[in-house]
Amino acid sequence: MMQQPDRVTALITQNGNAYLEGLTPPRQAFFKKAHEDTSPEMFKKLYDFTGEQGIKDKQYLRDVKGKEEIMSPDSWTHALHFLETEQQRIIQVQLLQDYYNNLLAYPKWQAFLREKQLPTLLVWGKNDPAFISAGAEAYLKDLPNAELHLIDAGHFAMEEKPVEIAKYIMHFMKQLNK
Repeated sequence: MMQQPDRVTALITQNGNAYLEGLTPPRQAFFKKAHEDTSPEMFKKLYDFTGEQGIKDKQYLRDVKGKEEIMSPDSWTHALHFLETEQQRIIQVQLLQDYYNNLLAYPKWQAFLREKQLPTLLVWGKNDPAFISAGAEAYLKDLPNAELHLIDAGHFAMEEKPVEIAKYIMHFMKQLNK
């Protein structure tokens, strides 16, 4: 988007954070530590997070305690398929270690949004503890005409509320084509 802005006509983001307001202070500290702490202990912690229990319980099922049946096992099964080898898991660890660079890039992303004023649809799980809803609301500072929907879902809102989100997307796309 930043490299070829002329190819972008609109944005749709589902729990796609671009603001510090979307991360609790402990979450910001986690990403900073994951970036700066190159110890074997930190590597193991991140590596364990990419294993079956980490993916299933600490990611996909984390936000749906007591109603796990709403999540299809296909979600974490597909994710785990791409984490079967040690090398694949190391790549995920590297992504976690690098995520702090996103926080550093947020001001550039925000300036781009302010300048371009692209039509934007924001659909966010209001129960997302990873990217909290304040991050969705923060977009409105730079994109006051954005369409924002805070839905009763967690981080993996597409898995929890696919029909509801699809309806928002279809409506948004129809408005673009008018």
